[in-house]
Amino acid sequence: MPALVLLGAQWGDEGKGKATDLLGGSVDYVVRYQGGNNAGHTVVVGDQKYALHLLPSGILTPECTPVIGNGVVVDPSVLFSELNGLNERGVDTSKLMISGNAHLITSYNVTVDKVTERFLGKRKIGTTGRGIGPTYADKINRTGIRIQDLYDESILVQKVEAALEVKNQLLTKLYNRRAIEAGQVVEELLTFADRLKPYVADTTLILNNALDDGKVVLFEGGQGTLLDIDHGTYPFVTSSNPTAGGACTGTGVGPTKISRVIGILKAYTTRVGAGPFPTELFDEDGEALRRIGGERGVTTGRDRRCGWFDAPIARYATRVNGLTDFFLTKLDVLTGWEEIPVCVAYEIDGKRVEELPYSQTDFHHAKPIYETLPGWSEDITKAKTFADLPKNAQSYVKALEEMSGAPISAIGVGPGRTETIEINSFI
Repeated sequence: MPALVLLGAQWGDEGKGKATDLLGGSVDYVVRYQGGNNAGHTVVVGDQKYALHLLPSGILTPECTPVIGNGVVVDPSVLFSELNGLNERGVDTSKLMISGNAHLITSYNVTVDKVTERFLGKRKIGTTGRGIGPTYADKINRTGIRIQDLYDESILVQKVEAALEVKNQLLTKLYNRRAIEAGQVVEELLTFADRLKPYVADTTLILNNALDDGKVVLFEGGQGTLLDIDHGTYPFVTSSNPTAGGACTGTGVGPTKISRVIGILKAYTTRVGAGPFPTELFDEDGEALRRIGGERGVTTGRDRRCGWFDAPIARYATRVNGLTDFFLTKLDVLTGWEEIPVCVAYEIDGKRVEELPYSQTDFHHAKPIYETLPGWSEDITKAKTFADLPKNAQSYVKALEEMSGAPISAIGVGPGRTETIEINSFI
């Protein structure tokens, strides 16, 4: 069975955790392929709510093996805090596997992240301050620390000392901070070595062998398409590739083994942090979406910016990811509106533009062109089939599908695990 990729089709927070968890009982492996603990998934199982940040959502499914791939950056203190929290709630985490090639977020990466963002002032990017960007920068600069380095202390010392040669100059001379002692960092990292060791594996080999043996592997992206370092609203993006191509580089599984790419699409639009957002609402509707949808970042705790559905963004996600399906989430949040505006195009410098502009300047100046669709007032959280939805809700879904360029194969009608309408099976 070829692999599946599941990713966010907007700015993240689309409900990937619910979608991954829904599929978790049908797949053998769930793999995080990029990002770090700047991502967050909320998964509701029965009356239990779980907030996951670094761990794959599949860790909540006993039959599934959760994997952290080489493309992820790992803060070991956050990892063990999350594992401890799940263990205390009776979740078995012993099957977790972590790539030895994944890079570690060190204490100095977190420090650099926070002081740099403060230094930028009004020009700040809106990072989570968790050291993600500096860790990826170290990776590209070839000064990063990988998990496997914990098991060769001499190499670890050399790498930490080399990384701090430059960073201490930056901290002391530009930011007026104290220099960081290399020995202290090494000692701190080594405290995680023994506990990490049972989880560390050659995940590239394991995943490829699993696919060759007919196992089902689901690759789970953090953040969303428009936060991709290459294809997002740069520079207001994350430091990795949440798009479908990142699943290959972040795991070592080739693209010919991927058969379906599923985009998670919220029935409206949200984003956290700075950057352009054409359909953002600053009125009672925006506040209602935020309140009803519980739009607060799982990882950051920040209120999400809210706006109407943006069809050009959905079409863009279809194009750059090669999406085969959409999973539409939070349709229930829109219950109660008499009319629901949908952005179908933009006005830029007096011209109608149907697709997402490649120019940052144009996107900053894009004004949404709306079409209004009739709303519904009926409770849809008990709907089990598409036919159970009110006619206007059905029409809304069909309109979004036509505008977005890929079939909507599942619909979330509530936060719970069972509150999903499956139209086409993903597996």
